[in-house]
Amino acid sequence: MSDLPRPPKSHDDFVTTFPELARAWEMVGATGREGPLDDKTARLVKLAVAMGAQHEGAVHANVRKALAMGITRQELEQAVALAAGTLGFPQAAAVYTWIKDLL
Repeated sequence: MSDLPRPPKSHDDFVTTFPELARAWEMVGATGREGPLDDKTARLVKLAVAMGAQHEGAVHANVRKALAMGITRQELEQAVALAAGTLGFPQAAAVYTWIKDLL
């Protein structure tokens, strides 16, 4: 996991304050990694869920991780375009600005 970008300081502060929640979260993450999806597809699915939930922090985290693993700007933009029909224009535009924060 050392090739992943460092999370924001607020994440580290949260994990330090709530270590048992952090351990539980790791278990959830490990369970999600089990299955037939490759890492790239799994990351794009997680990004899509974050976009649909309109969670800016989760979008940022998934974009950071996606870029670190070689997912391109064009692929991220296609994910926004695919989500637009379900999210609606204002939500898709918001998600696009959150992704652009990291490009």
